[in-house]
Amino acid sequence: MERPRIHIGWLYPEYMNLYGDRGNIIVLTQRCRWHGLEPEVTQVRMGEAADFARFDLVVIGGGQDREQALIARDFVQGKAPSLADAIEDGLAVLAVCGGYQMLGKYFKTQAGELIRMSGILDLWTEAGRERMIGNCIIESDIFGETRTIVGFENHSGRTYLGKGLRPLGRVVKGHGNNGSDRTEGVVYR
Repeated sequence: MERPRIHIGWLYPEYMNLYGDRGNIIVLTQRCRWHGLEPEVTQVRMGEAADFARFDLVVIGGGQDREQALIARDFVQGKAPSLADAIEDGLAVLAVCGGYQMLGKYFKTQAGELIRMSGILDLWTEAGRERMIGNCIIESDIFGETRTIVGFENHSGRTYLGKGLRPLGRVVKGHGNNGSDRTEGVVYR
């Protein structure tokens, strides 16, 4: 019997793979198999057109300021409009680190340079002076009951959510989005 397919788009694997984000792809594909799905991963690189409507899930990993600046134009002008439409049509996105920042309005670097991002979500990130590194534990109720999510964070960016966005969870241990408001992540829709 053939398994149902799940189509996963992996954006900028050559640039946005700072902390081994390939591991997220490996885990996702294995979990799909455990749940009876056959994952199909398509790498979407800089300069390539992307039809995001064909994906069930898009993954965007992390990158340093330099990598984000390199792909910003390709993402903002080339891929973001199609991605925004697909998100509005129900596409799920897993974005971490710099990928998360790319979904927002802008990223302000340590040097004060403003890198315009996609503006798909009403959030923004500003570089901080101190890195926030360590285990992160949050409590989330996105599945209808409170659940604990454990992860690891290593970032200097402080991300702030605009009106109408809700965090993935509340920080129990660690720093979260910005080290001050006890939020972590974002859930849209």
